[in-house]
Amino acid sequence: MRTWFITGGTPGGFGMAYAESALELGDNVVLTARRPHLLDDWAARHGDRVLVHPLDVTDAQQVHEAVGAAEERFGGIDVLVNNAGRGWYGSVEGTPDSDVRASFELNFFSVTQTLRAVLPGMRKRGNGWIINMSSVAGLRSVPGFGYYSAAKYAIEGLSDALRHEVAPFGIKVLAVEPGAFRTHAYASFADEAVNETVDAYLPLIQSVRSTMIEQDGQQPGDPHRGVRAVLDAMNSATPPRRIVLGADGYEAVQGQLTDMAAELRAFEAASVSADFPQDR
Repeated sequence: MRTWFITGGTPGGFGMAYAESALELGDNVVLTARRPHLLDDWAARHGDRVLVHPLDVTDAQQVHEAVGAAEERFGGIDVLVNNAGRGWYGSVEGTPDSDVRASFELNFFSVTQTLRAVLPGMRKRGNGWIINMSSVAGLRSVPGFGYYSAAKYAIEGLSDALRHEVAPFGIKVLAVEPGAFRTHAYASFADEAVNETVDAYLPLIQSVRSTMIEQDGQQPGDPHRGVRAVLDAMNSATPPRRIVLGADGYEAVQGQLTDMAAELRAFEAASVSADFPQDR
């Protein structure tokens, strides 16, 4: 029996899908949320196998308190799912600085805080899984979501380095890149006014917002099926370093990588010409 520690436990999202899948496996679950009272009825159905803990992942002290409570209750954390996050929209030039910093605090720095709190216990026990929820936007940047994409690109780089660093301790790392999934993530855009400081980008940003609102409830991805795909990847003989979720995400990433490979080959001569001449 394993214990899962999952951030971002908003009902209807990936966090809840991970929690329910873990419970189906017979595992214990620590599900964290900024508004834990929304999970009261759900937690009551599962008794002692579930611990719901309040957590603002941008608060380092709260992160350590939540991890400590999980370890005290269940003896240790076997699977960490870094799921908490959200998108801010705006142009690279015109997004307010406060939004840029808030985006990175939530989508990147909170992940580093949680990792640093959980990894000592995993290293001591000599095993564990880290699941970092990235995004297709972490492999293919999206106009209007430049800073969200940048934070997810950072998660990708972090995950690649971390994977090698913790492998000697029996810990595995998987980055997960969902495309458009039917969670409540898009719903918040209807309640958020455009906060763009450069008028030249307003048509783009307003179009981005309208598209997200129109797609809410129509996204093709099923979070529960997505989590099952992640579990299958974890249980494979040779787990992948990353897994893209959803047909739309797969097509987007495949196109991105194909274009990158073609461009790399096209400029091969320029690339290799940058070295010092070889001694003859």
